[in-house]
Formats: sequence, C-alpha cells, structure tokens
Amino acid sequence: MRDLPPLKDLLIREGLWARKSLGQHFLLDLDLTRRIARAAGDVSGRAIIEVGPGPGGLTRALLEAGADPLIVVEKDARFLPILRELADVAGGRLHIVHGDALESDEAALLSAAGASRAVIVANLPYNVGTPLLVKWLKAGPWRGAMTLMFQKEVAERIVAPVGGEAYGRLAVLAQATAQARIVLNVPPRAFTPPPKVASAVVHLTDRADRFPDLDALERVTAAAFGQRRKMLRSSFAALAGVRAAELLHAAEIDPAQRAEQVSVAQFCALARVWRAA
Repeated sequence: MRDLPPLKDLLIREGLWARKSLGQHFLLDLDLTRRIARAAGDVSGRAIIEVGPGPGGLTRALLEAGADPLIVVEKDARFLPILRELADVAGGRLHIVHGDALESDEAALLSAAGASRAVIVANLPYNVGTPLLVKWLKAGPWRGAMTLMFQKEVAERIVAPVGGEAYGRLAVLAQATAQARIVLNVPPRAFTPPPKVASAVVHLTDRADRFPDLDALERVTAAAFGQRRKMLRSSFAALAGVRAAELLHAAEIDPAQRAEQVSVAQFCALARVWRAA
C-alpha cells in the first residue's frame, strides 16, 4: 500500500473534487487515517464495512492493518476507478459496492464476501451520519463494534450525559444499546476541503443488556424531545394521549420533569410501558 501514488495526486489526475451535496470532506493524511484504523482495535483478519471511502485514505489504512474482507460502500461513482486500482493490489481483500449505504443490506454484502459479522469503521459523510448510526444501532447479529467519524457536535450528542446541554434523542438511542466514547478529535484542517466545523471519532461497543426495541424508544424520545421545553405530561401526550401521566407514573417518571432530566434507563422503561399499553 505504501507504494501507491499519494491520494492528492490521484484526485488531481482524475479531476475530482468534494461534492457539498454529498457531505464530502476527504482525509488525505495517511498518518491520521492509520490512527483512526488503530482506534477500531485489532482488525487483522476481521471483516470490516466502510462507508463513503472516497479516494480511499481510510481504506488504505484498514488494508494495511489487515482487514479481510474489507467491504466499501461508495455512492459517488467518480471514485470507483481509484478504488478499483486499490483493489488490484489488495489481494482480493477489498470488495467495492457502488450504492447508497442507507439502502444497503449489510448482511447480504457480508455473505457475498464470505463473512457473517463485521465491525464498521468509517469517516461518515456529514449529511447522512446520524441516520446511518440509527440504522446500525438497530442492526442484527451481523454488526460488531463501530468506529465512526462525525461532526464534533454530533459526536458530543451521542456521548452526552443526562442533564447535559447536548443530551437528546441520539444520546438515548445510542446509549441504550452501546457504550460510546469519543476516542479522537479531528480539526477542520485535516480535511480537503476543510469543513467549517471540527470532527470527532466515536467508538461504540454493544452493551450486554442492550435495549431490544429501538423502534419504540424512537417513538417515545421523538415525543419527549420534540417539545423539550415542556413537561413530559404535555410533550408525551402527543404520543400517549390522555394516558400520558398514567404511563409516566408506571415507568416511575415524574410527569413534571422535562426530557433532558430523564435517564436512558427511564426512557427504556417508558418505551416498554408504552409498547405494552
């Protein structure tokens, strides 16, 4: 991999530029992409899914670290020739999928590559980072740990504690299923072109007691945080109607509290009660 042309040279050769509409910001610093790969732990001989590889900076680092197979899902067809050049020297380990990760069937992609379970490592496009995370939090047994780069603001929302300014739906959904921590902060200057905001890498590993009904938890948190300045007896009424206070009491939640005061465990209890009602 170290004998390949520099990423910047490949972009110039192909006349490629980042598309704002796709939330693209390229990581061309291979030392940084290697740090991200290391943050995912020992990936040697393990199946990896990467979304939005672009010119392949993180892809190179994951291949160097021994990922096998490495499945990359790229929506922008302009990068396929560069990725195919990388596949030519990857000894059959790199599998390129041209498609939209939001619509991908990851279990089927893994099966086609001869694997059944994968970890996910990705510098996510800014405009789809949150929906992809929610999709993967709901995933079945094919998904292992995730090491994902987001806008720093989104990363802070994922790891936010109850009562914190950034605490909201994303924190509840993520922390109900996973242990999440920020493992790396990345300044705008690390990207080409530099975004207007900083980024951060979040590492998520499944909880042994992960909450199984994220669809119910999504509904409950949407109602609660949709009007976060209101007391729960009012905001939750949008979902539970006249029974809102009754269900809150059943989940041992004070109806006079606001959403940011309710813990992840309490929201899980409320989702169970609402689902059973």
